[in-house]
Amino acid sequence: MSKTPINLFTGFLGAGKTTALLHLLAHKPADEVWAVIVNEFGEIGIDGAVLSGGGAEVREIAGGCLCCATGPQLPVTLVKLIREKRPHRVLIEASGLAHASNVVDELRRPPLGEALDIQASITVVDPRQFIDANYRRHPIYRDQIELADVLAASKADLADAATLAAFQEQAQALFPPKARIEVMQHGQLDPAWLSLPARPAARYRPKLAPADSGMSSAGWTFASEVVFDLERVGALLRTLPQRVPGLARAKAVLRMGPHDWLWFNWVAGGEWAATQVAWRRDSRFELIAPPGDWAAEIEAELGRAIAAVA
Repeated sequence: MSKTPINLFTGFLGAGKTTALLHLLAHKPADEVWAVIVNEFGEIGIDGAVLSGGGAEVREIAGGCLCCATGPQLPVTLVKLIREKRPHRVLIEASGLAHASNVVDELRRPPLGEALDIQASITVVDPRQFIDANYRRHPIYRDQIELADVLAASKADLADAATLAAFQEQAQALFPPKARIEVMQHGQLDPAWLSLPARPAARYRPKLAPADSGMSSAGWTFASEVVFDLERVGALLRTLPQRVPGLARAKAVLRMGPHDWLWFNWVAGGEWAATQVAWRRDSRFELIAPPGDWAAEIEAELGRAIAAVA
């Protein structure tokens, strides 16, 4: 049986998720059946009632947190929906207060994950909130931003040019980089964004530093199923400055366990910092340093640091 494509929609309270979903439903292929699972924070669902008029099969899960308060409701609802309606695509609108990373973990967990093709996660943000440091420090808001494959700024008509420029600058600086960063009005999401590939090539080249800086960059990506060994990764990180002469910057997001993803960050002259993050798309490792012959050695060490493939 072919897998059912599924997309997660996140966004803080009032960001415009429902408006974006209504636009998508209005522009879906006419011959396809789409389904929407709506999770709201309150016990009385409003979004579900709105979306039910959009031409899709709609199911509601109350309680506000797909990852904890609902228990088995998400997998049970999904299995029943797929068996009964056989949709061509499922869209999940998570509550504005949901930890998005836990939802993706649940979707990937067997046997549910064996029936789903998890495609791009869409996070809708109000650019006025996005550039506000108080919002960016909120753990749920940060979780939603980190997870996003597509970061879409809504309500562009309500933001001034300086706000939109600041949004673009800050969004482009995010690590790992997003598949797409968009500014939209009235929720006009492009349905083509839903099918963005979830697994990029195993090797990538980040944006190069200016030619006159004397720096080069190299990076590697690994499929989301790859799990790294913490001890081996730690040994590699501790010896990186010796392995890569002139190392100026090192960043990584690596899967370290079934549900543990860590962001490693290092700047020349400083100490390594490690923080748990919501990113679930793939593992990434990026270095910025003067040109040299170090890339092959680092790639080999990364391969040796792999503990398993989940």
